[in-house]
Amino acid sequence: MKTVTIYSSPTCHFCHLAKDFFTANNIQFTDHDVATDPNAIKEAVTKSGQMGVPVIDIDGNIVVGFNEPELKRLLEIK
Repeated sequence: MKTVTIYSSPTCHFCHLAKDFFTANNIQFTDHDVATDPNAIKEAVTKSGQMGVPVIDIDGNIVVGFNEPELKRLLEIK
């Protein structure tokens, strides 16, 4: 099973799309809220090199934004 971490904020539409995608595909994930967790902000910026969300880490592969084809590829979803 792949380790999936998402850095998100409650008001981010694409964050909600990504989390809904994971749920619909039975993908377990850890969610870090950058709006309330200063350490999560630092981690997201370090991993992605930018301030935007969502930042998604799949076994060390970073996806910025909700890129469904890339998420499917990394998670091996047909």
